[in-house]
Amino acid sequence: MLYITLLLFVIALIFFWRSNRQQKEAGLPGGRIIYTDTHGWGKVEKPLFYAAMELTGKPDYLVQQNGKIIPVEVKSGRAPETPYDSHIYQLASYCLLVEKTYGTRPPYGIIHYENRDFAIDYTRELENALIDLLVEMKRDEIKKDVPRSHEQAGRCAKCGFRNHCDQSLV
Repeated sequence: MLYITLLLFVIALIFFWRSNRQQKEAGLPGGRIIYTDTHGWGKVEKPLFYAAMELTGKPDYLVQQNGKIIPVEVKSGRAPETPYDSHIYQLASYCLLVEKTYGTRPPYGIIHYENRDFAIDYTRELENALIDLLVEMKRDEIKKDVPRSHEQAGRCAKCGFRNHCDQSLV
């Protein structure tokens, strides 16, 4: 009976160790995962929604840590020197959605790349820049002619509108 108890204890330690390792590899901070948009974990959660800004999003993970909710966005591929603005604004959107959905403001969010993580502070300045960007996007939605916002052929090649765009680079 003692051997069985010891064996079960060792098995439990192995599972605990593997779970911690997988959590760290996914770029998740310590805490309880309360939301996930990864198909590997089962049913995908309902998107977060903020009606006033018509903003919807599904963060990869939300981790509850010491009463705070931390959004985590997982990116495939290696990290750039600094996160792309688009990735920062995506994460800021999730911070705003968390605040409006759960009533608690995240102090920061995490962008996880294959080889590096970036903790991005969710400051009032970032929030204001995000809201300005969302307002500008809403204005552009009703315009007839919105100029292309980049000079990257690779980005154009992957765009769903390239067949209808008179500014296509490819």
